[in-house]
Amino acid sequence: MDYEVAGVVLALLLWAAWAVVTERRHRRLEELGRLPPGPRAWPVVGNMLQLAAAGSASAPHRSFAELAKQHGSVMTLHLGSMTTVVVSSSEAARVMFKNHDAVLAGRKIYESMKGDIGNEGSLITAQHGHHWRTLRRLCTAEFFAAAPLDAMRGVRARCVDQMVQYIRDASSAGGGGSVDVGKFFFLMAFNLIGNLMFSKDLLGPESERGAKFFYHAGKVMEFAGKANVADFLPALRWLDPQRIRRRTQFHVKRAFDVAGDFLNDRIREMENSGDDVAESISIKKKDYLDVLLEYRGDDVAVPSIFSSTIINVIVFEMFTAGTDTTTSTLEWAMAELLRRPETLRRVQAELRATIPAGKKLEEENLEKLPYLKAVIKETLRLHPPLPFLVPHKAMDTCKMMGYHIPKETQILVNVWAIGRDPKTWKDPLEFRPERFLDPNNTADYKGHHFEFIPFGSGRRICPAVPLASRVLPLALGSVLHSFDWVLADGMKPAEMDMGERMGITLRKAVPLKAVPIPYVCAAGADV
Repeated sequence: MDYEVAGVVLALLLWAAWAVVTERRHRRLEELGRLPPGPRAWPVVGNMLQLAAAGSASAPHRSFAELAKQHGSVMTLHLGSMTTVVVSSSEAARVMFKNHDAVLAGRKIYESMKGDIGNEGSLITAQHGHHWRTLRRLCTAEFFAAAPLDAMRGVRARCVDQMVQYIRDASSAGGGGSVDVGKFFFLMAFNLIGNLMFSKDLLGPESERGAKFFYHAGKVMEFAGKANVADFLPALRWLDPQRIRRRTQFHVKRAFDVAGDFLNDRIREMENSGDDVAESISIKKKDYLDVLLEYRGDDVAVPSIFSSTIINVIVFEMFTAGTDTTTSTLEWAMAELLRRPETLRRVQAELRATIPAGKKLEEENLEKLPYLKAVIKETLRLHPPLPFLVPHKAMDTCKMMGYHIPKETQILVNVWAIGRDPKTWKDPLEFRPERFLDPNNTADYKGHHFEFIPFGSGRRICPAVPLASRVLPLALGSVLHSFDWVLADGMKPAEMDMGERMGITLRKAVPLKAVPIPYVCAAGADV
């Protein structure tokens, strides 16, 4: 008991000492008028209690948007010891990315992702520098450039066709019942990345390793997206009071073990292959694992050969970044369409008027489907998969819009709030794809239209935009063309639960359940 009392006393003394230091630092900065405005901060905890009272742990994008109405589109929040600047308007985002992109291109690394493996090889969390630029160039040239994307068109078509067949089989097995829509989108996205990385499907009844990777990667996304008090109060980092770091890293290591198995399989193939086999391998289309294994760099700042750790990190990030965001966007799109039967009928009418009877949707058809593409854009406006993008960090001190941004400051771009700004968008809370058919609305995904930046902008814009712009309309269009859809259990559109669940991505709180009814075209054959 004496030890417990001593521990409490020591904790109180540490809290008091930290309170004095933090309060003086905050007062000094505020007296100088340097930081952007924001709500008054408490000692030590900063604004954390106010945000908790506002319920921002589950919906910080909403709470931050409300606070921005009071304190401005560039706002300071003190999350414990972590100074955070929140950008909440297209004008402020334009200034940030056009004038301060380089200095604000750092990454804020949270405790959950600080494991034994570290951030070596990471494209998402690596700090801006020579190593990151080399990885980015390699990824863009070999994975997301036009030529490799065109070469993999057949793979994308096969994964989407397989998803449609899985939905048909699941509906038939259940006697024409409902299906978990998001599950099939995830399966498609996961197998697509599996083919790009390893030239094989990873999820299916025959793939035990793929199922394990699916499970552990999903857990990483779940835990890494949770608010962690150890990020905000450094004194608690060694305690890991919520066990978020331990649980996240447990699943990271298990996922790395599975990725390492695929890597070792490929290395054994290369070592054991004879001349004839080696020649046949060289002739086949390379997947991204081939590219990483064969890499020989000429940059002195980057290793000439990637280590297995770097390759595992890249593989892991490709799956986590490429599957959850795709699933989230497509599930939200289906949910919004099912809430608005007239909009659903319009996009299906466009698809069925464009695709000949008995044919399936192909990528070359997408340019003839402006309303389908507008549905995707409107979904991304209302439901950006990463409502704050990936957190930026000030690599050095700078001045933005007259405000002083100290080095190490976390920068959050609230693209959720920007996409719902009434100063920019008419009827911003309404799902109206027609707004993107307006000739005056030229917004695209390239990060130059700052009122619409669901994939970010500048140096750290998502490199997978070219892939996403093909996969999202192809997958959504295929399920809308192949099936008619009704809500499960006789639910009416107005009764749908459109609540959000915050993790790494912004998902539907309640998974979407709907009944697929195979569409019979005019020729009388199932599509």
